Amino acid sequence: MFDFYRVAACVPQVKVGDTDYNTDRILEKITEAYDYKASIIAVPELAVSGYSCQDLFFQEPLMKGVKSSLGRIIKSTKDRNEIIIIGAPFILCGKLYNTAFVILKGKVLGISVKTFIPNHNEFYEKRWFNSANSLSISTICFSELGIDTGLNIPDYELPVGNDIIYDIDGCLKFGVEICEDLWAPVSPSNMMALGGAELIVNISASNEVIAKREYRKNLVKQQSASLLCEYLYVSAGSSESTQDLIFSGHSILAENGAVINENRDFIANDYIMIADMDLGKIRHDRMVSSTFNDAAELFMDDISLQTNIKVSDIKLPESDGQYIITSKKPFIPGTKSKRIKRCNEIFEMQVGGLVKRLEVTGSKPVVGVSGGMDSTLTLLVCARALEKMNRDPSDLIAITMPAFGTSDRTYNNSLELIKALGTEPVIIDIKDSCLQHLKDLNHDPELKDITYENTQARERTQVLMDYANKEGGLVVGTGDLSELALGWCTYNGDQMSMYGVNGSIPKTLVRWMIDSVVENDIFPDANDALTDILDTPISPELLPPDENGNITQKTEENVGPYELHDFFIYYSLRYGYGPSKIYFLAQKAFKEDYSDEDIKRWITMYYKRLFSQQFKRSCMPDGVKVGTVSMSPRGDLRMPSDAAVSLWMKEVENL
Repeated sequence: MFDFYRVAACVPQVKVGDTDYNTDRILEKITEAYDYKASIIAVPELAVSGYSCQDLFFQEPLMKGVKSSLGRIIKSTKDRNEIIIIGAPFILCGKLYNTAFVILKGKVLGISVKTFIPNHNEFYEKRWFNSANSLSISTICFSELGIDTGLNIPDYELPVGNDIIYDIDGCLKFGVEICEDLWAPVSPSNMMALGGAELIVNISASNEVIAKREYRKNLVKQQSASLLCEYLYVSAGSSESTQDLIFSGHSILAENGAVINENRDFIANDYIMIADMDLGKIRHDRMVSSTFNDAAELFMDDISLQTNIKVSDIKLPESDGQYIITSKKPFIPGTKSKRIKRCNEIFEMQVGGLVKRLEVTGSKPVVGVSGGMDSTLTLLVCARALEKMNRDPSDLIAITMPAFGTSDRTYNNSLELIKALGTEPVIIDIKDSCLQHLKDLNHDPELKDITYENTQARERTQVLMDYANKEGGLVVGTGDLSELALGWCTYNGDQMSMYGVNGSIPKTLVRWMIDSVVENDIFPDANDALTDILDTPISPELLPPDENGNITQKTEENVGPYELHDFFIYYSLRYGYGPSKIYFLAQKAFKEDYSDEDIKRWITMYYKRLFSQQFKRSCMPDGVKVGTVSMSPRGDLRMPSDAAVSLWMKEVENL
């Protein structure tokens, strides 16, 4: 199911020092996690005994109870294919260690050992535990552990240490570290990830103090980002001893810098947090990241010292993706405050790029203004750039070029907006020029085909280019990322300019970019016009309006909904997903909006146009990249213009 795997962070009720009680609660949580079809089930640090046992860790009855509990837990997994990770104190070679037992199908795959033993502030762990660095062994026979499982399984050898990567039949590689290991300048997970671990599981007992939760969360996010990995963090809950500390039961799953799920209660206990991982994202980003791969080569000698435990003939339960979080609009933040902040930052990047180009060329910006959203955003960027340069607003040359399809609404909005920005519109009616050109081509103007439409688009570009020559100007392009992906632009028409400012902004974001300008009152005199522009249907306006003057040519009726295409763009270009996985995610995200047939229809359109229209992108003008997805042939999408789409279409046809 598309590299989806489910994880469960289990925080059971604990009685400090009561291993029988704790084991009952752990087994209850594991059984509950089975019902959720989790593949990886993690329980906090020292959960078998309780983290806060203090000098009771030295008591023989507690150590005997731990062994008995581990035997029960191991036995309970005999017929299960899930990975169980349990925290327990354990004696190895006469020394006490803080360990994580990794269990599968009635066997211990390995014992991961805590490396960094905190002994500062409220922590006194060195009083009880030794570091993994003090281990004199790297493997041990199960029989030497003294754990009775009651299972008739031949003796076997298993790894012990802080350098273990667990490889489950090639479908998932993971490593385990314990609590403070994450807080160290260089943690065991660094080497695990460079050695191939895609998931890091951290079982922890982290007490809560003011502001620590946010700091901890940022640590997990950053570690998952720098290691390009999934990072599952599960911490002991509030039923631990409160003699001097309170434990909060903080659990998090982070995926390459993004929090996928997190328990919401500040002080929590006795719960399960469920989340689905998408390992496809991790595998894609590691494949394309030269930095990650260079780091793996640099530390190859260190990585080669690690134990790589391979488990064959075991198939982890794959997730059906029920808990995968999929936004309809992946380019747009989910909250208003974040959206406005993001749009402000992008706007400043657009402006900064244009300022540099205008400084170098000494030019005036020249914009073709249609009354649509793309040209509106370009016009706003140009006006703001001139403000930043302390130049007169009248240096902005805004040209509106009505033709056969221009509606009164878009024409009037264009004029109102241009004037509100402090300059005078240049009005050049191109109808006669287009009719003359059609006459030269011996083309009947009543035949409203692609030649009829593109004659207008190319005439507008010619006017802009020549007017720029006349005024010492720079034609600033209006085309956006969505139009580039679909090739929904006229070659050597609106596809061309001297500099583009919208080239890495998808259509769904363009709307919110303009909205943020209104929200921030950047050009207060223009707010009324901008509000009406946002309400205007998207159209190239190359076909005549109806008898009432309304727009008849609506882009999304021909090429498909831009919210769907932007979704396809994001997952195909950002993560390299194929049609099947994107289709699945789209079904999940848009189940209330589009039928499966509609999604398939438009994803078919997307792939056909993505490949066939590459020649338009191969010669697109300069313009700054503002997001993680861009189609510049000089940077993010180097693709042959004559590449075959057959493999992608074959997958589409089988949806």
